[in-house]
Amino acid sequence: MKVNSDSSSALQKFFGPNQILVQATSPGRMDVMGGIADYSGSMVLQKSISQKATATIGIRNYNQLHIKSLDITSQNEIYIDLDEIPNNYNEAQKYLRNIEGGDWASYIVGCYLVLSNEKKVKLGGLDILIQSEVPVGKGVSSSAALEVATLKAITELFHVELTDTELPKLAQMAENLVVGAPCGLMDQLASYFGDNNKLLPILCQPDKLYDLVEIPENLYFVGIDSGVKHAVSGASYSEVRTAAFMGYSIIAQKIGVSKEDLRAKKNSELPFGGFLSNICPSQFEADFARSLNSMYGKDFIHDFGVVTDSLSVIKPDTFYNIKACAKHPIYENYRVNSFKQLLKSVNEHNYEDMLPIMGELMYQAHESYNNCGLGNEMTDKIVNMARIKGYQNGVYGAKITGGGSGGTVCLMVYGEKGLQSAKQLFEDYQEQTNQNSLVFFE
Repeated sequence: MKVNSDSSSALQKFFGPNQILVQATSPGRMDVMGGIADYSGSMVLQKSISQKATATIGIRNYNQLHIKSLDITSQNEIYIDLDEIPNNYNEAQKYLRNIEGGDWASYIVGCYLVLSNEKKVKLGGLDILIQSEVPVGKGVSSSAALEVATLKAITELFHVELTDTELPKLAQMAENLVVGAPCGLMDQLASYFGDNNKLLPILCQPDKLYDLVEIPENLYFVGIDSGVKHAVSGASYSEVRTAAFMGYSIIAQKIGVSKEDLRAKKNSELPFGGFLSNICPSQFEADFARSLNSMYGKDFIHDFGVVTDSLSVIKPDTFYNIKACAKHPIYENYRVNSFKQLLKSVNEHNYEDMLPIMGELMYQAHESYNNCGLGNEMTDKIVNMARIKGYQNGVYGAKITGGGSGGTVCLMVYGEKGLQSAKQLFEDYQEQTNQNSLVFFE
């Protein structure tokens, strides 16, 4: 939407008095089910949170980007000459990593570059002011919220028309290719299409959206911040993703696909549509599980040679837990679809029959994260506290969210009793861990 630079003191200080401005917002999201199975083609269920990122943008008379963040206490303002930044994404990533403030600014600059390059739009200089309520490193997609808000503002300012899932795809490209984080498309889709009062089902093959699912009355999905920051650009997330694609490659070669075909063919031409999640659990256990052994990257390269994912980097001296990482999306897709059907039934039947099963699916998903190596003792602590609260206190399930290795735990609670139990659990956790800056997401 268009705004006036006189509408707030922050805008007055940053923008010119008569500058035409466009402002856009986008929320963070909570991963109720699906998580790290997105890049393997799973169904996921996502819920928007109330916290939003805001980008306010105006045309600048100089051929540079002037970017300021109101959330960063130091190095929060940066000027980037557009003549200096490379158009090539890899080169732009290196350039931004070598300048002061380039780490946080890469999310915004990445959006600018992919929109300019992919849509062939002449953008020119911009003044960009960003502010976000979405806390960083909590597993609630602060980066996706910022990227989507930035792209929404730029496309409105320049009247760029995008269709269907095009904007989230551009946001993902910015994070993958310019920021250098190998995230799936789930976060950006959820930030763009999500709803705070409903769950958004996405089949990540790569971006099939289903109708929003109503959250039944008196059922709540709330988040408890563990206080442990995580980042999808971290090594453990990348290694789990790589191990999953190593598992797919082993399975495909076991049933006769050549290395050359894995390199050259599209997903649609490969077994299971190129996605692990299209393998049903029983077939996995019967036909493939025994073929997946943990191994060093150099041994995989020697024996199997190739993965189908361009973002997976096989490190020769890294030891990969291939079976657990390949098993997770196969079982998670089954869990998510089961959870979705049970959720639809809660409105039609007695909740006491459905919620314990849904909660067990969440607990199973959490343990599967741990088996992949993306658990954390503090998120485990919250999940165990939820188990102890139990059905009698309205707490039915809990699981780590997003990329794992810390971040937020999503709880499923029922009724006012369950909501109060979750808030009490949050307060108890704060007291036990002596952390006063944690966030409770409703």
